[in-house]
Amino acid sequence: MIIDGSEASLKKFLSELPPVDQVGVEARTSMLATRSIKTTSKSWAIDLAISMVDLTTLEGADTPSKVKSLCAKAVRPDPTDLTVPSVGAICVYNDMVKIARQELDFIGGINIPVAAVSTAFPSGRASLAVKKQDTQDALDAGASEIDMVIDRGAFLSGNLGKVFEEIKIIKELCGKKAHLKVIFETGELVTYDNVRKVSYLAMLAGADFIKTSTGKVTPAATAPVVLVMLEAVRDYFSITGQKIGVKPAGGIKTTKDAIKQLVLVNETAGPEWLNPALFRIGASSLLNDLLMQRTKLRTGHYASANYVTID
Repeated sequence: MIIDGSEASLKKFLSELPPVDQVGVEARTSMLATRSIKTTSKSWAIDLAISMVDLTTLEGADTPSKVKSLCAKAVRPDPTDLTVPSVGAICVYNDMVKIARQELDFIGGINIPVAAVSTAFPSGRASLAVKKQDTQDALDAGASEIDMVIDRGAFLSGNLGKVFEEIKIIKELCGKKAHLKVIFETGELVTYDNVRKVSYLAMLAGADFIKTSTGKVTPAATAPVVLVMLEAVRDYFSITGQKIGVKPAGGIKTTKDAIKQLVLVNETAGPEWLNPALFRIGASSLLNDLLMQRTKLRTGHYASANYVTID
């Protein structure tokens, strides 16, 4: 696999990828969605899903106190039960990164990374200089994960070299200091073939994770889209020996949704991807449902509405 980053080499490689069988992908995800799991497995799956959550707040009304509260929840999702695992990461805007990092360190969440959305999130429409400064600001504030958005307009117009080069440059800024998650906004990419192509484009450019969506556009993390991305990381690993993570985000709100994602991972990429180092779920409200379902399994009844915080 010889890719020099030029427009010609990228277009040649991506044009030779096999097309996605739309009917087959949608049929397989429908079939996998019907899978049921035993109670003991469900308990394990809920804890695993909790450990994979990128607990997220990306609103214009975000305040330092809201971010601090979210950090407390990330470290101890259920203060009454210390067996509940911490979440995978906190995901915030740049200006909240320092607050989140300091709060996590203060309350014992030293190992929980702070992810920052970057490169003119959610549109991706800015100059490269602005995108670089946006990323550097997040890194300087203490982010150890960068969630960058691609320029979908450039990709859809066939300017693959620009998309490749921007991902490569942002990855160089991250270096070994931070993992890079590349957001596609799959709801704007129209076809599964485009999702497969952009997955390979991002991985070739140096992405550590590929991510479905910003959470600001619908549809977002649909099962067929996630399946196509999981197939891409599986096949990329077989070619290169390099494991790339996947992060679905947007629309995953219930325990049932989360478990369906885990089934997709296990049946497509394989059980090696069933860990937070290779699979994350971007969500804000999902954690509450996971906690309530966990209580139901343990006690036999649902907790009251006052059991979980309103995020």
